[in-house]
Amino acid sequence: MILLPLDRWSLNTANKAFLRLDFFIARKIIRSNKDSNRKGGTKAILNIAIIGISLGLAVMLLAIAIVTGFQREIQAKVVGFGSHLVVTDFNYQDPSKMDPISKNQDFYTEISEMPEVRSIQVYAEKEGIIKTDEEVQGVIVKGLSKDYDWDFFAQNMKSGNALSLSDEVRNDSAVISKSIAQKMQLELNESFFVFFIQNNRSRPRKFTVSGIYETGMSQFDDNVILCDIQHVQKIYGWDEDQVGGIEILLYDFNDLKRLDELFYGRIPAKYNAISINDRHPEIFGWLELQDMNVIIIISLMILVSGINMIAALLILILEKTNLIGLLKAFGAQNSSIRNIFLINAAYLIGLGLLGGNILGIGLGLVQQKFGILKLPQESYYLSQVPVNFDWTWILMLNGGTLLLCLLMLQIPSMLVAKISPVRSIKFN
Repeated sequence: MILLPLDRWSLNTANKAFLRLDFFIARKIIRSNKDSNRKGGTKAILNIAIIGISLGLAVMLLAIAIVTGFQREIQAKVVGFGSHLVVTDFNYQDPSKMDPISKNQDFYTEISEMPEVRSIQVYAEKEGIIKTDEEVQGVIVKGLSKDYDWDFFAQNMKSGNALSLSDEVRNDSAVISKSIAQKMQLELNESFFVFFIQNNRSRPRKFTVSGIYETGMSQFDDNVILCDIQHVQKIYGWDEDQVGGIEILLYDFNDLKRLDELFYGRIPAKYNAISINDRHPEIFGWLELQDMNVIIIISLMILVSGINMIAALLILILEKTNLIGLLKAFGAQNSSIRNIFLINAAYLIGLGLLGGNILGIGLGLVQQKFGILKLPQESYYLSQVPVNFDWTWILMLNGGTLLLCLLMLQIPSMLVAKISPVRSIKFN
């Protein structure tokens, strides 16, 4: 008989046939593992591995969802009080002192037309002392103009309404926080005085409570009062076009770093662009530390899932020793037999990932809708555990878990090469 060399087409056809055979044998093993009468012990071990992967993925999903939700909520609250970027005049002799700037800037229109920018608004701040018949408290009065975006405070308004502002008529109303209202014993439509010190003189202003808000950020709620910017301008003795600074709100917080550098290069040298990260580094530094917790949790859960699958695969290989011997006797390669068991492992991991997604996403959606888990707002700035799901990182987490577990299974799958066909066929 003459042996002819195999051409490329024949080799490809043979490889495809072996691959189909691998899947066929793997499917048979999967079905045999489901047989509770024959595989009671093995089935229990495999189920434990599947449950371990499910619980691990559920923990990872909830960890990321809670941390990202927490970061998003805190970011939104801090930005609500101070915007993403602030342009002010910088005093080089005294950096703590900010001089007024004109709101009629050449860059104003250019920045406002950028697609990443949601709105631009002017403001002015002045320290004062709020006084009633019974109580006295120091506050920061933030003056706002008609261009102010009230969406954040509208979402956190407990009672009353936001200010209706215009350039023609000065509004004598003010929006205060719930904590200030309780401490000063103030209610809606009730009047109070704020005393300002300017040029060593007391400058009192009378306001009427038009709205009461609550955000849970005690360092802001305990101090900030919102009013018409014309009050602050008059106390400082500024002109109508002079303001304390210009706030820039963005659509996406992720654009902040890039636009901060961009705006800094486009505004005049005498002005300073300050990001919300630089204004409140203690808050955002604390939020960044949460990422490390997530990394540690994910690493541990993937490690545990991998160890569970390694144990399950080793037991499966030992239990199928006779089958491995028969396949080798028929000429099967070690790589082909390894693929059979890795396909089984991928199937088991897939079941675990499915259960983990159902459990993790299900619990997260329940928390989103009903807010079962509560938080002490004075410590965490939130009244309940926040949950934020993003399909991008959900898919990445599932794919990464599957890939890393399969990579960890490469080493134990090499046990197949150590099995002798003669001895394995006799193995019971």
